[in-house]
Amino acid sequence: MAAAASVIAVPLALGGLTSQSYAQGASPSPSGTFGPGCSSISQKADTVKDKVSQAAAAYPQLSQLVSATVRAGLNGTLDGKPHITVFAPNDQAFQKVTVSQLSSLLGNQGQLKKVLNYHVVDQQITPDELSKGSFTTVEGGKLTTSGSGTSFKVNDKANIVCGNIKAANATIYVIDEVLQPPS
Repeated sequence: MAAAASVIAVPLALGGLTSQSYAQGASPSPSGTFGPGCSSISQKADTVKDKVSQAAAAYPQLSQLVSATVRAGLNGTLDGKPHITVFAPNDQAFQKVTVSQLSSLLGNQGQLKKVLNYHVVDQQITPDELSKGSFTTVEGGKLTTSGSGTSFKVNDKANIVCGNIKAANATIYVIDEVLQPPS
């Protein structure tokens, strides 16, 4: 029981520290994790040594993304890539997709891979590069970022709710929309 209590208490304590440090003020270019949603993201203490799929699985708010990645057979591919950036839709982003659209997407592995690969850039993007960024995704389409301080958007649509989360081979930016590749 004591071990279980400490497993729960540590992330809660870390979440409290995150919200306090965020409340102290935003810097022009954040060096740690940033964003209005970081304090609400319960997380493992340190994902910097984990490959991206294991790091994402440490965040309960990314469970639908992790499930979709497994369904698309992309875990090994993403874990094998060095220095990537993942714009990771949180579970709330998946809830914004209609049931019929989500069902159709999950039932078509080719389309699912295309959509998920559109969320991945084959380079590590720093917070400094987000203000007016344009990046080619693994899917082949273009993705843009804009904003300043700790407030950034992807494709003028998705908000980065918690950014600059480190994994062994990736930087993760949690977003609140599922992005669609250009037709």
